[in-house]
Amino acid sequence: QLQLVESGGGLVQPGGSLRLSCSASGLTSGLYVVAWFRQAPGKEREGVSCISRSGGRTNYVDSVKGRFTISRDNAENTVYLQMNSLKPEDTALYFCATTMTLFDKCDLTNNYASWGKGTQVTVSS
Repeated sequence: QLQLVESGGGLVQPGGSLRLSCSASGLTSGLYVVAWFRQAPGKEREGVSCISRSGGRTNYVDSVKGRFTISRDNAENTVYLQMNSLKPEDTALYFCATTMTLFDKCDLTNNYASWGKGTQVTVSS
């Protein structure tokens, strides 16, 4: 059974950094595209970043470009989201999601079959 578990969230001051991890079990990592989404209170869920099966292609929402970096280690079945220069508006519950695909590309739509439960990121002084 496919399972995703996020970790690495926490409270950080503006300008600080966090690294989120998404650990997957029950799948062959190299066949899956993975994305990070976030949802702040009172707001819709937003796609933040995604990474293709091989890790060779990535996408980011404009608001995090240049600050966040997504990467994956298929041997460890883990995807990371390095978040630098964090801002209060980055505060949200962050989810990872995955789906099997034949193609080595990704997008930030909600067309992902499996979701984790999320890890909270709070940016505040």
